[in-house]
Amino acid sequence: MKSAALATAGAAALGVGYATLIERNAFTLRETSMAVLDPDSSPLRVLHISDLHMMPSQRLKQNWLRELDRLEPDLVVNTGDNLSHMRSVPAVVQALGPLLSRPGLFVFGSNDYFAPKPKNPLKYFNKDHKRVFGESLPWRDLRAAFTERGWHDVTHVRRELEVAGVRIASAGVDDPHLKRDRYDTIAGQPNPLADLRLGITHSPEPRVLDKFADDGYDLVLAGHTHGGQLCLPFYGALVTNCQIDRSRVKGPSKWGAHTQLHVSAGVGTSPYAPARFCCRPEATLLTLTAAPRKGPREGSDETVSRSEAVVS
Repeated sequence: MKSAALATAGAAALGVGYATLIERNAFTLRETSMAVLDPDSSPLRVLHISDLHMMPSQRLKQNWLRELDRLEPDLVVNTGDNLSHMRSVPAVVQALGPLLSRPGLFVFGSNDYFAPKPKNPLKYFNKDHKRVFGESLPWRDLRAAFTERGWHDVTHVRRELEVAGVRIASAGVDDPHLKRDRYDTIAGQPNPLADLRLGITHSPEPRVLDKFADDGYDLVLAGHTHGGQLCLPFYGALVTNCQIDRSRVKGPSKWGAHTQLHVSAGVGTSPYAPARFCCRPEATLLTLTAAPRKGPREGSDETVSRSEAVVS
């Protein structure tokens, strides 16, 4: 029994070391195709990034993010939780640097507004656990930096733009995880003449996804879940940290009859839970293509195209 206990303790220690030193820095780019555009539309390459949870000292993460510009996306969508420290705004702006010169849309999440605090991780198993707020973060400075470079804040705003010949009708809500969403401010059918009707939210709460679907949005992008962050082989995520089910905790899925959903597993972690297991930090390059003229829109194929593991 003593030998078994020692072996179990050793395996646990190895797992913790792998999750904190290796996998949380094993940044991965995923490529996914989704048939969501109106028929005859040209393909659109969308880089979906989320949950950077940036600390000023995280050079590996910053360098990896800076390299994403080489993908030459047509559009960048940032679904929030960029900050983890009062002095993180310059690090985020410098890391995203070249991407800020490309067309971009964004909304914020809870960790753009409030700094993380230590908490009992078992609380995550209770979907309705009480939120503990840290100090206020300089989200206004981050918003100014994004908008000054040309990205559009779609928080409670309906905005239309044309990118790479694709007409996009977009709208977003403030973070539903904090119950700051006010969907009534954007409610209604988006422009039926658009090639893509795009909804954006930080947390993929079903009450918000239902409203986007009811209004006829083709695609909704979200983050927040970290893909579960700590997952088990052959089982997947233990928790989602929101009301969405575990099967949709990351990647593409359908929501309703005609709306598709993509949830990013995110790039970072809270500084108080710096570990990932069976759930690498990631950004996703979405290739949006024309939907079939008849029948329900098809699902999507996902592959891991490139990964890079580094140790801090």
